[in-house]
Amino acid sequence: MGLGQNLQLVAEATSPEQFEAFQKHLDSQWIDEALSVTGKASVRKRLLPAEQVVWLVIGMGIFVKKCLRELVDSMDLVVAGKKVGLMASSAISQARARLGQNPLRWLFKRSGDEWSGRSADAHRWRGLALFGIDGTTLRVADSQVNRDAFGGQSAKAKRGASGYPLLRLVSLMVLRSHILKDTAAGPYRGSSEASLSQELLREIPDNSLTVMDRGFVNPGTLVPLAREGHSRHWLTRAKKNTAWTVLRRLGRGDDLVEMKVSSDARKKDPSLPTTWTARAIRYQRKGFRPQTLLTSLLDRAEYPAAEIVGLYHERWELELGFDELKTEMLDRQETIRSKTPEAVYQEVWGLLIAYNLIRVEMEQVAAEAGVPPVRISFVMALHFIQDELMWCRSASPGTIPAKLRRMRSNVARFVLPPRRSERSFPRAVKIKMSNYKRKRPTTTDAPASGGLK
Repeated sequence: MGLGQNLQLVAEATSPEQFEAFQKHLDSQWIDEALSVTGKASVRKRLLPAEQVVWLVIGMGIFVKKCLRELVDSMDLVVAGKKVGLMASSAISQARARLGQNPLRWLFKRSGDEWSGRSADAHRWRGLALFGIDGTTLRVADSQVNRDAFGGQSAKAKRGASGYPLLRLVSLMVLRSHILKDTAAGPYRGSSEASLSQELLREIPDNSLTVMDRGFVNPGTLVPLAREGHSRHWLTRAKKNTAWTVLRRLGRGDDLVEMKVSSDARKKDPSLPTTWTARAIRYQRKGFRPQTLLTSLLDRAEYPAAEIVGLYHERWELELGFDELKTEMLDRQETIRSKTPEAVYQEVWGLLIAYNLIRVEMEQVAAEAGVPPVRISFVMALHFIQDELMWCRSASPGTIPAKLRRMRSNVARFVLPPRRSERSFPRAVKIKMSNYKRKRPTTTDAPASGGLK
């Protein structure tokens, strides 16, 4: 069902609900199952039952500037028939605390599996589903309990601990639609991208290619990925100190190579072989230094080197996805709003579900416009959904069809120009520092070594 048909369903409603068009993607049975599996289903008939709190947390990711009391009111989340005006902040906080993070985590995983499976199948390359894996960080509210739980960056004694505690995220994304299949989250101190990625690597399906950065170049990660399952391939960039022996020339700048597995790696995983084989592809783009890619795609006839080089640069879709989350959805806010660790995780899972919901809607717009999903403007889609959820609540039924017809006729406004891969932008910032003094935690607020006792 395309965007036009979805909007028509809303237009034909005699009493449109502002969240109905958006809810259609998230099966209500998934929410019921998430609450049941995690033991969080509402037993008492509460003013703000658990299933509505789920939507409240998702709404927090869509409307980051709205306070929670306003969200509850504007999204009509209070049980029907009970008029209470704006709910007390304490009642909303208690409802969130009762729910916890587990139902949102379960729901994100369940919906991500469903949506990413459909999307990956629709955008395959030579029969392989294309995924990317990478990590990022989120600033969380600077409360003492968050510093104790998450920690942060530490620098020299002169600079002290980082201004905010940090949460580390590693995501597995469908590269050609930006839909997240899964995400692992953990404290900044005490976890790493490598450790968090282990649970995600097990989620990669058969007949797939996963693109990753060179931080993942190690046999403990790449050998099991290719060995376990069927036709699970990987593609990454070689490190400067990566050494190998050329076994056979496959073509110009294209070699079959063998690398040794260190004794330390074999101690950690005795199942690793003494050597492992990969394909090394050397290339250089105009204006850039020469690079070497390593991949498990060994058949040069089935997987041409030129196409593999182009595929590697799709890894940046992950960075664009993180930018959509942190810059557009969070609206460049310094931190997410929750002040306790359990609430932080809950808010993050709700944010990721909201992001996927927007991306699912964008994929339908792309299909209707006949372009790839990455050609649809995330900013316009986000603003469209925000507006739709708000005006459908207050608009009279008679005015809605005309508005929807105008939106359907302007689908082309969502389409971005084709990517210009020949452009080069060096990494740089326009504003590097501030003249104000740095505000860092005092010794009584948090340890200067990084935030954990």
